[in-house]
Amino acid sequence: MAMTNQAFVFFTLVLLFCLSVLHSASSRSLSSESSEFSTAVLDVSASLEQAQKLLTFNPEKLRPNNLQDEETKIASSSSSFSVRLHSRETLLSSQHKDYKDLVLTRLNRDSARVNSLNTKLQLAVDQLHRSDLHPIETELQPEDLSMPVSSGISQGSGEYFSRIGVGQPSKPFYMALDTGSDVTWLQCQPCSDCYQQSDPIFNPSGSSSYGSISCDAPQCRALDVSACRSGKCLYQVAYGDGSFTVGDFVTETVSFGNSGSVNRVALGCGHDNEGLFVGAAGLLGLGGGPLSLTSQIKASSFSYCLVDRDSSQSSTLEFNSATPSDSVTASLLKNSRLDTFYYVGLTGISVGGRTISLPPSAFAMDQSGRGGIIIDSGTAITRFQSEAYNALRDEFRRLTQNLRSTSGFALFDTCYDLSSLRSVSVPTVAFHFSGGRSWQLPAKNYLIPVDGAGTFCFAFAPSSQPLSIIGNVQQQGTRVSFDLANSRVGFSPNKC
Repeated sequence: MAMTNQAFVFFTLVLLFCLSVLHSASSRSLSSESSEFSTAVLDVSASLEQAQKLLTFNPEKLRPNNLQDEETKIASSSSSFSVRLHSRETLLSSQHKDYKDLVLTRLNRDSARVNSLNTKLQLAVDQLHRSDLHPIETELQPEDLSMPVSSGISQGSGEYFSRIGVGQPSKPFYMALDTGSDVTWLQCQPCSDCYQQSDPIFNPSGSSSYGSISCDAPQCRALDVSACRSGKCLYQVAYGDGSFTVGDFVTETVSFGNSGSVNRVALGCGHDNEGLFVGAAGLLGLGGGPLSLTSQIKASSFSYCLVDRDSSQSSTLEFNSATPSDSVTASLLKNSRLDTFYYVGLTGISVGGRTISLPPSAFAMDQSGRGGIIIDSGTAITRFQSEAYNALRDEFRRLTQNLRSTSGFALFDTCYDLSSLRSVSVPTVAFHFSGGRSWQLPAKNYLIPVDGAGTFCFAFAPSSQPLSIIGNVQQQGTRVSFDLANSRVGFSPNKC
């Protein structure tokens, strides 16, 4: 039967209405899908402006005349110490033609650091270095100090400095902070070979608290590489970037501003020191081994807050202070093969509020001591096993298809051209720990500028090694508290 005109019009209107409803529902679905993930705001302009300011910053503005100028007010406890903490570049005159050159230098140094940490762990797992735990029974001549005692164990150099007093009377020195090594050392007169540093080189003859360590002393026997000369202990430490230090292993008084001091701390008095430690007088070993500063001063806890490496601001390094009440806490784990590194029980990672799919073994440590994930102050860029990194990167790329991608840069394979933007919303990135605890990173801690033109890269990298590392770019702006007494670590944002 033929359809009347009225019926045809009615049918057409119904059909158009249905199509309209379907289109509206589809539009809402697409809109919901594109906005249902959580985001954080990256201030592109502020990041670029800060990067450019660093190149013209005058390091002299940060150098106090004495240790007391570095005093930090802390809780009134005789056992609590606190000193200022500065980024590496703020203590050095600019040696780079532009910001891109600075970033490339940082990343090259960082790759050497990561390789050295993996080497250190591999040697420990394979027990190849156990024979070096005892002094070498040879008498060295003075001229032998101009060469490394042996090849040593590569560890890498630090990226942040604290001002520490050494000797009696106390003399202030900038020391590189390093949670990935144990031996504390500084350059000493007389120098067989010393690099340029900001402070005068320490003169042991001017200190009444300077003391030698015998070859059979426990501190000497705990060194990875040691030797004996005229009954006195010698040490040597080599680093992943080719740097090394050689000298006498001694005891000295170490002071923390006006917070207090500790007597008879074992440290290296280096007479031959070569490499990329320019600016620092030496290194502050804050690892978990028996020779670390934290172990020697019997600290129940320590914490630091790392300011942005492009900032001229400073923060604090504190010992025996309470963990902030708002900290996201996780378990500190032990590696039976190596007590230096601080392992954390990471259970997962989320992007845009969604946990990415990872195998249970991604961050697990096996029975041999391989694998796991450590927190390190000296490594800049967080490294994950390739499988974990690929899953993280792919999800971030999927949720940033609206951004203009550009070619990779050095070790980064995911970069964006943000030159036309003042700010941008990006997917959140968070680390998850047991008990449902989560540490959400600020956007500037995982999308960083690599030049002055507006190129930003996803600040994670893959590793072919089983060890994963949470680096200092991800830690910036967060107080990281190591509760050594209870084997816990806390992360508290905005506590610098």
